[in-house]
Amino acid sequence: MEKSITSSSKSSPIVVGLDIGTTKICVTVGRRSDHGKIEILGIGKAISAGVTRGVVSNIQKTVQGILQAVEEAGAQSNVDVKIVNVGIAGQHIKSLQHRGILTRKELNTEIQHKDIDKLIEDMFKLVMPPGEEIIHVLPQEFTVDNEPGIKDPIGMAGVRLEANFHIISGHVSAVKNILKCVGNAGLETQELILEPLASSESVLSEEEKEAGVVLVDIGGGTTDLAIFHEGIIRHTAVIPFGGNSVTEDIREGCSVMRNQAESLKTRFGSALADENKDNEIICVPGLRGREHKEISVKNLAYVIQARMEEIIEHVYYEIKSSGYEKKLIAGIVITGGGAQLKHLPQLVEFVTGLDCRVGYPNEHLAKNELLPKNIYDELKSPLFATGIGLLIKGIQKAEQQVASGKNTSAIVDKIIPADKVKKSIGLFDRLLQTGAKFIKDDIKDEDYIR
Repeated sequence: MEKSITSSSKSSPIVVGLDIGTTKICVTVGRRSDHGKIEILGIGKAISAGVTRGVVSNIQKTVQGILQAVEEAGAQSNVDVKIVNVGIAGQHIKSLQHRGILTRKELNTEIQHKDIDKLIEDMFKLVMPPGEEIIHVLPQEFTVDNEPGIKDPIGMAGVRLEANFHIISGHVSAVKNILKCVGNAGLETQELILEPLASSESVLSEEEKEAGVVLVDIGGGTTDLAIFHEGIIRHTAVIPFGGNSVTEDIREGCSVMRNQAESLKTRFGSALADENKDNEIICVPGLRGREHKEISVKNLAYVIQARMEEIIEHVYYEIKSSGYEKKLIAGIVITGGGAQLKHLPQLVEFVTGLDCRVGYPNEHLAKNELLPKNIYDELKSPLFATGIGLLIKGIQKAEQQVASGKNTSAIVDKIIPADKVKKSIGLFDRLLQTGAKFIKDDIKDEDYIR
């Protein structure tokens, strides 16, 4: 069916987000609806075979994944995808605090946006350690003529403008590899966005950021963390463990194949062993006619709990070292694929003593009647928090450029007829093509447990 451009699409730019994760590559196409929410026009997913712990390790495989995801998203949305907002993560990400000072020459005018832009530009000129480059410069509090604690100095009169900045840096090689993958896929990078910042846009409310909150995004290869207080980002960190670490532990601890370990984790896994009955047993098919293997659900949970406790301890260490442990009224919000693990919020509360909830990106989504219901329901999962967050950040950037009269390249203003878009390959077919192996899944969950 060909889609027509509605009134909302004329006023809001169409933007594309590209999440290059350790387990999946996800492309989201969307725009802002008439009611201010995000309307998803299409989504594409592909297996991420060339990424290790959030960092591109095989450019060719990553490019293939990007092309498949872009093709699927373009076919679903009837949009010719050319420009993308890309997420970046990985354990190479570092953050530091720095203070900048600007003495204004225009004494007769109030402080303007260009003064803050000048301060931010100066921060990008900081000398970093060899092999590192600055990705984000995020202003925190401002000081105007020795008056501290100002959040928004625009419109104030003053000569001396100072600001505290939260600066996020990454390895030059990791950044270049991401940009190379995007370029080799025939796309242009509009902006590189730190993934926990993107996730925070899709699952946190402004009230939570004001009250003090920790966002914990548990991905496949890494766990990303961002701390907000009084609406300002205070601390960021990347922990080099994630859902794949749990899967590896199950593979080794239960002596099963990796794909079976992943299936056991997602279908029967729990982060609290004591919440499971002693007499529940899972039967895992044996290899090539060998006898099946019996695994206790409780023992499986013990394996998972040990690794999750380690990840949460790392998170808690980062919270304590940030100095904001006693100021987090809104507690912890967990999101990402790992947040779907049963009983995880209870474990987080037990280890940290802070309130915890699972963050879903659905509160920012507007219903798109042209999108199949099963896809719309799937988008509400914490798995897509980063992808939708990248889209929100991209839309905000494009709207700022439109408002300031700049010629923005973020806008995809071309919706093409459906018959001109190549039909996308089904996700299952693509998984088979990439050589992924599956556990035979024709037995119901209740048949597994006895």
